[in-house]
Amino acid sequence: MADEKLEKNMIASVHYTGTLPESGEVFDSSEGRDPLVFLVGHQQMIPGFETEMLGATVGERREFTLAPEDAYGMPSDENVIKVPRDEFGDIELVAGMTLMSDSGPFTVQEVSDKEVTADFNHKLSGESLTFSVEVVELRSANEAELAHGHVHGPGGAHD
Repeated sequence: MADEKLEKNMIASVHYTGTLPESGEVFDSSEGRDPLVFLVGHQQMIPGFETEMLGATVGERREFTLAPEDAYGMPSDENVIKVPRDEFGDIELVAGMTLMSDSGPFTVQEVSDKEVTADFNHKLSGESLTFSVEVVELRSANEAELAHGHVHGPGGAHD
């Protein structure tokens, strides 16, 4: 087990800190929480994250910076839509707020009496991201996890 390497169809548990390289601002971290657990090679992570971690062993720490294309991509005008204001009911809407929809989170860009401009681009799209990642545990995925495409048990899904 000690010489296992992070590869496709393995369950990886990692501790990580993600920062914006220009400012050093931390945008996400598992510090003080349980490690992040994911099934490698099943699109659960941004593409560059897994690519950079392939071959890592338990106890290994890697630091890397991803270009936007390997992280959350570039913002697209196709992800900005206008929605009739009355679809939001009586909710007080303010530009800059983040709301959840059936299609995922979005940021309210503009509000008028008739419509709301909703931006579905990920808040980190267009950004380079730096990660410091330590592999805490590796194990082979079981048949149910592979069939379902995600982790079961502690740190994963329960279905």
